[in-house]
Amino acid sequence: MKDDFFALLAPLQGAVDGLKDTWHPDDPAFQADVYRQTMTSLSYAYFAYFHATPEHPDWAPLWNPVYTLQPNPDDIYLYAPLRGDLTYRVSGNRGTCKILSFTTQRAMSGMVDEMPRPSGHNEVDDTDLGLALGEDFEVIFSAEKPAGYTGKWAPIDSQAGGMMVRYRSYDWANETDPVLSIECLNKVPPKPRLTREEILARIQEMAKYPRRKTRLYYGMQNGVKERVGYNVFEPIRYVGALAKQVYWPACFQLEEDEALIIETELPEKRPYWNIQLNDPYFNALEYVYRLSSLNGHTAKVSTDGKFRAVIALTDPGVPNWLDPAGYKEGGIYGRWFDCDTSPTPIIKRVKLAELRQHLPADTPVVTEQERAEELRTRVKACQRRRRW
Repeated sequence: MKDDFFALLAPLQGAVDGLKDTWHPDDPAFQADVYRQTMTSLSYAYFAYFHATPEHPDWAPLWNPVYTLQPNPDDIYLYAPLRGDLTYRVSGNRGTCKILSFTTQRAMSGMVDEMPRPSGHNEVDDTDLGLALGEDFEVIFSAEKPAGYTGKWAPIDSQAGGMMVRYRSYDWANETDPVLSIECLNKVPPKPRLTREEILARIQEMAKYPRRKTRLYYGMQNGVKERVGYNVFEPIRYVGALAKQVYWPACFQLEEDEALIIETELPEKRPYWNIQLNDPYFNALEYVYRLSSLNGHTAKVSTDGKFRAVIALTDPGVPNWLDPAGYKEGGIYGRWFDCDTSPTPIIKRVKLAELRQHLPADTPVVTEQERAEELRTRVKACQRRRRW
């Protein structure tokens, strides 16, 4: 019996129909961007549905420069399927990246029509687990701590369906990423060949993934624009994943002859913070070959102790340029992680030709050669991290 292969992919149309939820659904450029976004999500979905099983877990790449959907440029993300009634061991070397975190939950976004409530989030990071930089370690993840076990342990929800890992780096060039393995400790049969029915069902789930994901992310970004408009930050703290973190999203808008100045106080205690630009569809802008993000290591602080960044379509010749990669509007995402305060930045929209009138008088000049070296350093450092 032959199957209508293209009928299995029919749910992809739902992602294209999602154009109605974008800011300019009749714009041909927006339409093409959504087609591309649909393909990036579909290509990732193969890893999500075919690479591993809860009984035979393995790491798959998650969001990154290819699979987009708003990755933090400082993060390497991994995903492994789990079952909450099984026991797992994660072992390896901690590396020297800024933060290593493990998030387990009942379902991963994009893999179900509606996210479960409660979500079953459990998150621990290297600080919670007491992992030293460069240390070899192992951690048991299970719904209940094994009897008599005295090693490192972290709980998972009894209905957990997956684990997400983040390697968060400040100094991309010099910090080393962790090296990890994951094992199911229960007795399970050998990994089987997939049946015909399983393959067809998983292809159908793959085809549903792009619309599920964009429905969630469009809603998040559109919500910011609807509540506060353009060029205004709206701080958000989520419960569950990265509960130590305060996000500060905004939707930006400017013209070719304009610049946006982002200005904020900095927390006194600031273990990690960053800012990045997204496109209008909640994808991170190109961040290997564009200077579209900054973090607490790469950002230059003004002599008055404030952080100032400038969004402009062309290089403004000042520190902390955030390059919007040709987009006149899109998203901004900042993060304060485990900081003692969470100031809300402000955005000032000015004429590009008058930019320096709105910056401190001692703001340095960044030459064309200095900018080229900044970008060259970034490209090399990013490419040397394992992103998939």
